[in-house]
Amino acid sequence: MVYRWNFNGLLAAALVVLLFGAQSASAQLFETRAKQAFMIDAETGTVLFSKEADARIPPASLAKLMTMEVVFNAIKSGRLTLNDAFYVSEHAWRTGGAISGTSTMFAEIKSSVPLEALIQAVIVQSANDGCIIIAEGMAGSEENFARLMTERARTIGLTDSVFVNATGLPAEGQHVTMRDLVRLSAHIWREYPEFYKYYAQEAFTWNKILQRNRNPLLRMDIGAEGMKTGFTEETGYAIVGAVHRGDRRLFVAMSGLSSESERAEEARKMLDWGIRAFERTEIFAAGETIGRVSVFGGEQPDLALRAEGPIAIFKPITEADRLVARIVYQGPVPAPVAAGTRIGTLKVWIGDTLSQETPLYAAEDVAVGTLSDRAMDAVGELLVGWLRKYRS
Repeated sequence: MVYRWNFNGLLAAALVVLLFGAQSASAQLFETRAKQAFMIDAETGTVLFSKEADARIPPASLAKLMTMEVVFNAIKSGRLTLNDAFYVSEHAWRTGGAISGTSTMFAEIKSSVPLEALIQAVIVQSANDGCIIIAEGMAGSEENFARLMTERARTIGLTDSVFVNATGLPAEGQHVTMRDLVRLSAHIWREYPEFYKYYAQEAFTWNKILQRNRNPLLRMDIGAEGMKTGFTEETGYAIVGAVHRGDRRLFVAMSGLSSESERAEEARKMLDWGIRAFERTEIFAAGETIGRVSVFGGEQPDLALRAEGPIAIFKPITEADRLVARIVYQGPVPAPVAAGTRIGTLKVWIGDTLSQETPLYAAEDVAVGTLSDRAMDAVGELLVGWLRKYRS
């Protein structure tokens, strides 16, 4: 069921689309060379750009974002402290250390490394040995730790990412999506501010070797805060980036780029566009009625819906008429209905991108109606159901 309304004139141009429940096809507001990309505004959750956002790709070093989330969660829950020391096994040294030829912190075999140093090495230096040292210390093996990563991913709402190791090194069955990576990055920012700051750290020294952060955005003076780069032969160059300018914070994930320079330039261009091409608009105040939906068998024919708080969205400055909105619910809603019951969802599109989804709740109680009320509703629903069948 789709309910149509017009807020402050913003959706007048979308009237026909809303009435008939069809989503018109339209070009993206922004073009990128990335094969997959996804970008959101952090405050409102507005999706500013989406291109093949749910395509599965091998994560490469982007998997280390999930590795760190598991660590941060363990510290926040009290299972670990930053001073805990982790042993460097021969496996960690050979697979991810100096001898491996991959990104490393140069941890010495059979030494012990404080967790805070391992965190900085994984984030700043993309240290594979650091990931393996943590995985073995927390779960006994990388395999066990990878299972924790996938389980934790589901817990925090990553619906289509699977991890096989802690490093992101090539492994069958391991994949992520751009949508999941952006959700993960925003989650780290919200839940672990004391650790999020490490993603903007420009360099880290361990074993007397200084290495600079590989994220090119940090050297562009654009308010970048991280977060990770990656590369695979199969899908090319990838990046998860974050910027904070004024009162705006954006998260973006991109993949399928042909070179390091293209990756840096495309990420910068998209983040700049995201900051400059949108303006914040509060479309509903806290407690405001968003719409009314049909009720079956109630003492009144419909009920008001509202969100838990105000609803704001970032709309395009130059193409505001491309906003399309719907209330989606299963209806008519059967009585009785208690105020506060989840009824449906407000969905807002910018062009052909589903930009925001907000849960909607009953704003009032609706009791069961009289016998005659219920009889009339039954007749009405019978006729509507027959029309639906006929028109299908």
